[in-house]
Amino acid sequence: QVQLVESGGGLVQAGGSLRLSCAASGSTFSINAIGWYRQAPGKQRELVAAIPSGGSTNYADSVKGRFTISRDNAKNTVYLQMNSLKPEDTAVYYCNALSYDYYDYWGQGTQVTVSS
Repeated sequence: QVQLVESGGGLVQAGGSLRLSCAASGSTFSINAIGWYRQAPGKQRELVAAIPSGGSTNYADSVKGRFTISRDNAKNTVYLQMNSLKPEDTAVYYCNALSYDYYDYWGQGTQVTVSS
């Protein structure tokens, strides 16, 4: 089992920045890829950014150039640095971990609200 705890959400004005953190615990050795999804009201959950254990990062087109995902394996923590935030980035952001046997783990979510 893997437990994920997010932090760092909040309210920010358009153009501002936030950094989300996701601390993983438990069977972290089983994690292959880890990343962030988001879900806005009335919309489906979508991938924001992900970083596999041995490959390159990938981003949603809507956040490329503004968001940066990074992973600190020593701390079992993944970060999402969000710059130049837009009102359309408003959503609940979820940390996700995919195990080597393709099991999905989710955090509880953290709200990000960007005011115009």
